Amino acid sequence: MVTIILDLLALSCALATVFYIRSARHRQRFLRLLQSDPATHPEALTLAEASFRKELHGAVVYGLLVAVAVLVGRVDVANVTVVLGLLVFPAVASVWWARTAVEEARMARNRYALERRAEQALEQEQLAPKAWAARLAPEEVPDFSGFEIGRVYQAGSGLMAGDFFDVHRVGRHRVAAVIGDVAGHGIESSITAFQAKYLLRVFLRQFRDPAQAFEEINAQLAAGDRNEEFISACVVVFDTEAGTLRYSSAGHPAAFFFQEDGTRPLRSTGPLLMLDPQATYFSREIPMVSGDLVVMYTDGLAEARAGRQQFGESRIIRSVERDLNAAPDVLCKSLLDAAKDFAGGSIGDDTAIMAIRRD
Repeated sequence: MVTIILDLLALSCALATVFYIRSARHRQRFLRLLQSDPATHPEALTLAEASFRKELHGAVVYGLLVAVAVLVGRVDVANVTVVLGLLVFPAVASVWWARTAVEEARMARNRYALERRAEQALEQEQLAPKAWAARLAPEEVPDFSGFEIGRVYQAGSGLMAGDFFDVHRVGRHRVAAVIGDVAGHGIESSITAFQAKYLLRVFLRQFRDPAQAFEEINAQLAAGDRNEEFISACVVVFDTEAGTLRYSSAGHPAAFFFQEDGTRPLRSTGPLLMLDPQATYFSREIPMVSGDLVVMYTDGLAEARAGRQQFGESRIIRSVERDLNAAPDVLCKSLLDAAKDFAGGSIGDDTAIMAIRRD
């Protein structure tokens, strides 16, 4: 009976030995991979060595237990002591290696903390573009009595957007619509767009004329050491008391003013922002009545390509005129879809569109 029990113990230990050997082989390969990489952190190498050593130790211990279980029932008592003495060697090795166990446990905890922080940093990196886009091109815009406002934003291939739009009240009877585009892509362009958007909020409240607001923001932004950046922007201020719109455009693609008697482009009234700190801008004022519509957009729309052809201003006008009586939100989406269809299904650049209709 004792022999049967010892044989079962030997079989169990043999299986454990096989598992530990296989695990030790995988950990040895991983250790060699780390050793061949000069960028490997010393702590990571130490932990990999400890992990391999423990698996190897387990394989040795269970291998010796197989021998002990097989031999104990088959040798005389005098030799049992010798057989059990085989276990002295892994026991001594365990004591020797255990002296670093606490330090290795600390290293493992530190590695886990570092990896967790790295995961959190990656999560923040993935969320950052969405957070910036939500500030630069919000999904919802405020409702203003007397106006219907539509907007749509299509992210391009870059991670960080440089396009922005905004609609806000600048006086009791005045509402400002702003759209702009910072040249380039990446975090720096996105930060500049964020600055421009909120500086314009301040200056459009301070100055009734959008051209003055452009001159002020241009003087401030162009004074910095950012020679490779520039901004195109268009501002339209709607005055419900006077029944007018006043606009100024800093090198931005022409907005379009749709009235019963035709369509009027609202073209540039000054250079791009940040090119020249001394640049001057002017504005134009146009009567606006109920039903009139303004469509503003960034260059990703007009520059959508099909081969060498661009979507262009004429297609923008025709597309809007086909849906002129539609709700502004519907009109913006239809315009974007028309450009995407023209370009074969997608637009590579960031594209923002706004449509504002006077009730």
